[in-house]
Amino acid sequence: MSTTKRPGHLRSVPAPGEATARRLDEEHERKAPTGITAPTRRGHSGVFVTDVIVELGYANRQRVDEVITEARVAGKTPEALLLEYDLIDTDRLSRAIAERYGLDHIDLNVHMVDMGAANLLSMSAARRYRAIPVGYVDQQTLLLAMADPADVLAVDDIQMMTGLHCHVAVAAADDIDALIGRMNTLETAVSEAVSEEEDLEGEAEVTELHESAGDAPVIKLVYSVIAQAVGEGASDIHFEPDEGEMRVRFRVDGVLHETARVPKRMISGVISRVKLMADMDIAEKRVPQDGRVSVNVDERKVDLRVTTLPTQRGEGCSIRILDKEQAMRTLDELGMDGERRTLLEGAFTRPYGAVLVTGPTGSGKSTTLYAALLELNAVERNIITIEDPVEYRISGINQLNVNRKAGLTFANGLRSILRADPDVIMVGEIRDAETARISIEAALTGHMVLTTLHTNDAPGAVARLGEMGIESFLTASAIECVVAQRLARQLCTYCKRRTMVRQDTLLEVGVRMGADLEAYEPVGCGRCSQTGYRGRIGLYSVMPMSDEIKNLTVSRAAETEIAAVAREQGMLTLREDGLAKVRAGITSVEEIGRISV
Repeated sequence: MSTTKRPGHLRSVPAPGEATARRLDEEHERKAPTGITAPTRRGHSGVFVTDVIVELGYANRQRVDEVITEARVAGKTPEALLLEYDLIDTDRLSRAIAERYGLDHIDLNVHMVDMGAANLLSMSAARRYRAIPVGYVDQQTLLLAMADPADVLAVDDIQMMTGLHCHVAVAAADDIDALIGRMNTLETAVSEAVSEEEDLEGEAEVTELHESAGDAPVIKLVYSVIAQAVGEGASDIHFEPDEGEMRVRFRVDGVLHETARVPKRMISGVISRVKLMADMDIAEKRVPQDGRVSVNVDERKVDLRVTTLPTQRGEGCSIRILDKEQAMRTLDELGMDGERRTLLEGAFTRPYGAVLVTGPTGSGKSTTLYAALLELNAVERNIITIEDPVEYRISGINQLNVNRKAGLTFANGLRSILRADPDVIMVGEIRDAETARISIEAALTGHMVLTTLHTNDAPGAVARLGEMGIESFLTASAIECVVAQRLARQLCTYCKRRTMVRQDTLLEVGVRMGADLEAYEPVGCGRCSQTGYRGRIGLYSVMPMSDEIKNLTVSRAAETEIAAVAREQGMLTLREDGLAKVRAGITSVEEIGRISV
């Protein structure tokens, strides 16, 4: 540990500014190789955390005072608003809290955590108190990392649970959350489940499947998988039978990675448990099945969409995690700004017409449409959607679910919707010629239609509708705007490193530049699970249907010709939007090369 002394009363010290703030952070890193930094003064009685934030130079006084005033009206803490507005990050906030209370600060990305100490506290308790033991001060005292050291009741509870005294230190809330996610891994859950599981021999009957699916070890394992997937921000869970065992993979930020392997004896029980949860027939293994279930993970409701697949190596299943908190995002949060957002909003706020969002599966098309619906959702508008399936329920919007067994298809549903006096219609996806025709006719008869289409770029949507048999003059008259999009992983803001990308490297990913590019590259730290990336952001290419493009559409011009005119009129390609986000330090050149063409 190290200390530095700064004389004077807190309020007499002027705000040192951003440069000094960076210097202080660098000093913290240099003087604390173990990740533990002692405070400069032992507490500031009667001083607010916001005052310490100003003194350390993390934010200027005028802006902090504005946030304090706004917090009173918003019913939030000033610190929460400072984080929300990106005026500070969780690491700097934790350093300010440590100074305020005169406590040590721990950087959990540097400090060597004693996992034995960490596992003295259950994951549920650690999440509830946002606190975790990270080591021992002595045989009777734990070193406890907390996000809120003022929660003395939490300290008392943890001391009672562990039977040890606690020496409190402050750590960033994000770091604590990441460590909690690692403290009880799936491998541990699998090992514990195997040790309790009885060996299942031969083919199981239906009654035995029910019993194995209800075994406590199996239930614990399945819920451990789901809880860890939600904690890591995964969008999908894959249970995939392999030779002699079953592997578990998560898709996080669009990339799959293996998390654990389940032994052969437990495969039937795990799959049966998932099928029971989703109200499926556990005796039927010959055909795929679909189901849905809602679960509570850390007091948060999450919807799961389950699909089973009878593969050659046995029955497997995939679970799509539908987290409403992650999906209900504004266009700003999705990464669409400036002129492109203005063009899109100008299109979908018109009284009639069609807006198409294109891209491959998993590119965020539905999320973009939901963002548009959130802006359109008002008492004076009748908004009806037809989706397959309805992923997120939105208050004030009438949502229909496709049900082919009952005869409710996109086309049949659209016909009924048009008789229900809608102002705005959202069609989950145009899959066939009939759905395309009804959608275009609806757009031409006084309705705003929002829908998706599978094409690689915006100009390709015009050609795709032509291939579906839609007359070119109808397409030109109905469509107001086409948006192509992809999702790119964002660089971790804590560990990204500035670099110069050479021209030859840029050419390898299809970017031609006249000079080396100044950008950032991924590094990897505890906050991003050593991947260098955390979260995703949208790349957008917006093509409004100008008079020139409509004329080209009517004359059935080639897709390349339409694209050339759109470019002349200011349309950015997906790669160009990605390159702009590379320059801004949001993503990397390698990521743009991976997802764009």
